[in-house]
Amino acid sequence: MEGETSPKFTRFQFLLVAIIALVLMTIVLDFMLMSALSAILLPKLDITTKQFGLLVSAYPISAGISAILLSGYADKVDRKKLLLFFYSGFLLGILFCTNAPSYQALVVARIVTGIFGGVVGPICFAIITDLFEPTQRGRAMGILQMASAGSQILGLPLALYLASELDWRAAFGLILLIGTTAVLLVFWKIRPVDKHLEIQAKVNPLRHSLKIISNRNYLMVFLNNTLLVSGDIILMTFSSAYCTNNLGVDIDNLPLLYGVAGVSTFIFAPIIGRLTDKYGTLNVFVIGTIMTITMVALFTNMGINPFWAVIIVHTLLLLGNNARSISSSALGTIVPEVEDRGAFMAIDAAMQLAIGGMAAMIAGLIVFQSDDGMINNFPTLGLIVISLMISTSGVMYVINRMVKRRNMASM
Repeated sequence: MEGETSPKFTRFQFLLVAIIALVLMTIVLDFMLMSALSAILLPKLDITTKQFGLLVSAYPISAGISAILLSGYADKVDRKKLLLFFYSGFLLGILFCTNAPSYQALVVARIVTGIFGGVVGPICFAIITDLFEPTQRGRAMGILQMASAGSQILGLPLALYLASELDWRAAFGLILLIGTTAVLLVFWKIRPVDKHLEIQAKVNPLRHSLKIISNRNYLMVFLNNTLLVSGDIILMTFSSAYCTNNLGVDIDNLPLLYGVAGVSTFIFAPIIGRLTDKYGTLNVFVIGTIMTITMVALFTNMGINPFWAVIIVHTLLLLGNNARSISSSALGTIVPEVEDRGAFMAIDAAMQLAIGGMAAMIAGLIVFQSDDGMINNFPTLGLIVISLMISTSGVMYVINRMVKRRNMASM
């Protein structure tokens, strides 16, 4: 409304968003860590690429199933209690990871972590929606986005350093340390979040979920996002092993490789967001896709190169992909109706996690590690990823036309 001012955050709101950001940072860091550990875990656990693909997929598949089963029932309980329960279960899974004596035990630990961790994100965003006014949510969500950047800039490089210098279990120990601090802050500092319990739900949760899944417009967004995630995970599952064994990157330099990419994302993500608003989601998506396709073709066919060259290609690849992700998210969030947004986001996240897990398994079936440590068939992964990117561009075009038609009809 004209003249409406955005209210300042209260002290409690500042504290709340900081605690939620800390919680989400551990979730994001854990999700990114497994793929980044491929160079270390393949030899340490003496496993094949197929087995590693299964290990990476254990979390997202179990998380996706858990999220979609619970998506319709999350509004029936105090959100603070729900967050404490599932986040504590996530940390229990991380504890199992830090003590896993074998590959089989680590797979089980990842399944446990996924079952609980898969719903932590949706619960956190529901809390923010409940406790912040609409005119405050943009700033709150912006702070939460910093959690992902923080994971890339600080968390992932530090975790990789601990894994290479001490033991791979130490990387999970870092997550456990941060997470224990976060869960105690949730317990002591966050008030009950139960105002939603005063509202009687008129729609059966299962029927509402089925309505979302059967909506053709929503299905296009789900398809777009799962294609995006599939390409990311197929390429990144073995990227660190590929860098060390095929491109000549020293394993001690992996933290720097990921750190530079994280800092670049932190700097350029807001710029990409502003460009998306100014020039349109589809235009930014297409430019990002062209840039990413070029970098994927270079990255998957590089061979031994100076470290600075690998840093440049790897960073540009992730920046191009970031442009695709930001513009796609900006367009996709326009599609759902107001009354459908909560269930829509939960189902969308569940599908991305489940399909992403399958993508990791597919990557493990395609590549294999020879006796000299080389990751073979990586160019094949590049071709698959490029094909997915081209397909996603077509889907984005359809969604863009759909949104334009709806906007014209409402004028």
